[in-house]
Amino acid sequence: MASAPSRRASALTSAAAAALFLLLWEASSRTGLLPTVLAPPPSSIIPAFRTEFASGLWVENVVSSLTHYAWGVVIGSVLGISLGVAAALWPIVDAAQEGIARLLRPIPPIAWIPFAIIWFGISEAAAAFIIAIGVFWLNYFATSTAVKSVDRDFIELAHAFGQGSFVNRLAKVILPGAAPGIYSGLRAGLGMGWIAVLAAELFGITGIGQRMMEASGVLATDVVILYMATIALLYTLSDGVLVWLSRRTLKWMP
Repeated sequence: MASAPSRRASALTSAAAAALFLLLWEASSRTGLLPTVLAPPPSSIIPAFRTEFASGLWVENVVSSLTHYAWGVVIGSVLGISLGVAAALWPIVDAAQEGIARLLRPIPPIAWIPFAIIWFGISEAAAAFIIAIGVFWLNYFATSTAVKSVDRDFIELAHAFGQGSFVNRLAKVILPGAAPGIYSGLRAGLGMGWIAVLAAELFGITGIGQRMMEASGVLATDVVILYMATIALLYTLSDGVLVWLSRRTLKWMP
């Protein structure tokens, strides 16, 4: 893993690049290079937030989106990791799912929206279902690949040193060895979850996506930018928590 100084340098570089991007965007809007109606400056986010927050719309839409986002990410991650581990460890499971995976994996989450609405109605359950599908495949393939990459000599060595129980080998050797790959799948799933959130909400489910569509319909692009920034902030926070957790649990890595 990267050292603390290199991580700090990387974070500073990233922050500087983001600040430069925002400054160029602000300058382009204020000088008329970009029409403010089509591309409002970043500074317009603050007054838009004040208006949305005062009306209660911001809190309502964020809470609604976070609810089905959280359910979808948790369900998709748990099922994806569980089945990924099973497919990697037992050839019979791997063989049984291969055809199903080839059939269903290419279908994007948005294609399931009609069925989600038919099965669950226009509800948070429908949104959670769509999100879970998108998150599931990322975690499934990442976990399966990671577990298959664990050195089998380590598993045999654990068995030789008295870890004959499958549960012990899974907890002490297999999952720790596959953890970096599993975390990669979880991080990808966090981003995919927000893509699926917006796709689901464009069809009438209450949340950030629906509010963005309403705002764009009346050219309130500052409100659209506000909710785009909100998504970026929520993703950054959740990703930061996951990165912190991975560093805490993967201290043994170089």
